[in-house]
Amino acid sequence: MNQTIEKGLPQLPESYWMATTPVTDYPSLESDIETDVAIVGGGLVGITLAWFLKKEGVKVIVIDADRIGQGTTGHTTAKITSQHSLIYDRIITKFSREKAMQYASANETAIRTISEIIEDNDIQCDFCSQPAYVYTLMDEYVKKIEDEVSAANSSGIKAVYLDSIPLPFSVKAAMRFDNQAQFHPRKYLLALAKKIPGKGSFIFEKTKAVDLHEGATCSVITDKGHKISASRVILASHYPFYDRHGLYFARLYPERSYALGVKICGEYPGGMYITAEDPARSLRSQPDSNGEIVIIGGEHHKTGHGGNTFIHYEILRDFSYSIYDVKQITNRWSTQDYTTMDELPYAGFITSDRNNIFVATGFGKWGMTNSTASAMLIRDLILKGNSPWSSVYDPSRFNPGASAKNFVVENADVAKSLVSGILNTNPPEADLQPGEGRITEIDDKKVGAYRDEKGKLHLVNTACTHLGCELKWNSAELSWDCPCHGSRFTYEGDIIEGPALKSIKKS
Repeated sequence: MNQTIEKGLPQLPESYWMATTPVTDYPSLESDIETDVAIVGGGLVGITLAWFLKKEGVKVIVIDADRIGQGTTGHTTAKITSQHSLIYDRIITKFSREKAMQYASANETAIRTISEIIEDNDIQCDFCSQPAYVYTLMDEYVKKIEDEVSAANSSGIKAVYLDSIPLPFSVKAAMRFDNQAQFHPRKYLLALAKKIPGKGSFIFEKTKAVDLHEGATCSVITDKGHKISASRVILASHYPFYDRHGLYFARLYPERSYALGVKICGEYPGGMYITAEDPARSLRSQPDSNGEIVIIGGEHHKTGHGGNTFIHYEILRDFSYSIYDVKQITNRWSTQDYTTMDELPYAGFITSDRNNIFVATGFGKWGMTNSTASAMLIRDLILKGNSPWSSVYDPSRFNPGASAKNFVVENADVAKSLVSGILNTNPPEADLQPGEGRITEIDDKKVGAYRDEKGKLHLVNTACTHLGCELKWNSAELSWDCPCHGSRFTYEGDIIEGPALKSIKKS
């Protein structure tokens, strides 16, 4: 029997959202084309923004390197909440109360907007209102939660301090935001996407953007050499594929986190939960055709730095069994998120002197509301020339006091990985077992090797095609991951996600 099945975990990773929705089949772009707005990236930002603009009579084209909604949107925990751990006290301390109020307004407005879109368009996506909780099991976080309650209330969000929560264990302290929500993100996104094509607007899948030519009319160049001409371009591809001006490779860092779909005996008490401290633990429920599952997540680490990544699923499994009588673990999956150095997202003009190229990225695990807020912000910049949230999301902002520590730590990791990729020499390894991968040497050449379950050996170059960092084997997802900027490749060398634009070579 497969080892992972014996452990009660599914053999292969597949998110619940992907498993319960159909695969899309929009066409690829096969010729040059013109439009008003070109949107690179078919996740929640890109599809929501395209839907907003199409409603206003703007012609839009959305392109995605793979299929829409299969990236972070299809692998999230899908909490629609303005409660982003202990963020409001941090914004007030590092920035200002005004920016905390902007951030609160943006995310609370996003919750209401998602609800209105669902109601107005009769979208069946399991949307329901839920309270959101942050809790702690550690004494040193009690004061931090008290401070966050005060900060949230002063920012315009009603927060309540608690000394207990509905979960089956005791806590040191907690806080609750009411009138938050949850949904099935793919059901929502796919319903919006259906409304985009027509009247000069299009969605093109399997269409990868590889370059951007700037000007009064910009040109997005695809991997097949086709050109999309547009007066405005939005980079909504999770990590900006075009990085000539923003230097996002030095201002964003990638992290992976993990989730299980768990069927339990008894009833889940409702609500969405997350720990204030690490290791993170996140819980929410989701209605299922056979009742209900509980989504239990956490265990984040920087991409390419997780060691034996499968152990993170095992830790979440053990946590699940420690608090519930578990019937079955139905799904396991992981996701990748980018966080900015000062821990606030970027949304708006890519630089202050370029008013027809926009970017949205760096949501730091809180993409449901931040993606919607970003789409609303960019829509308003395009249609009105301004947004009340521009300042807090400004991609050109510079606040060394808020970002210096993360900048030093994350870019030191990058330098270390670049050097290790150039200088390290690993000794030859024994033959790989089926299902095993590692970096090894063959004929004095360093290669990434993986032997599949049928015994076939797959060999690839171990240098990331983005900036040359040495890739690391991800045993949980069977992928080669870059520890510098988060590019990921299949064991056959194909790109899973950027910023890399080229596949790694097979050896």
